[in-house]
Amino acid sequence: MKIIAIEKELSGVTKEMFTPELLAAEARKVWELYPTGFIREIYFRTDQSSAVLIRECLDREEAMDILQELPLVEANLIDFEIIPLKPYPGFARLFNEA
Repeated sequence: MKIIAIEKELSGVTKEMFTPELLAAEARKVWELYPTGFIREIYFRTDQSSAVLIRECLDREEAMDILQELPLVEANLIDFEIIPLKPYPGFARLFNEA
């Protein structure tokens, strides 16, 4: 299942809490997950400082479980909005006979 995960900072978090060591640990963990196929694509939004990840996993629960391993999540600095996707079914309308 393809899932979009949108990062969101938790309430009360300040910029200073994102230490260089913690950010490096986060980058290392993302680097570890990338070759497994769990993270297919990763971006930063242009309108705010947050990541958007395109993921492949079995279901929403697996995505949440793996995201909990990220250092910034473990440090209670960020969380993710999880959006499960399915293939667009609308093209079938092109082939249905009325």
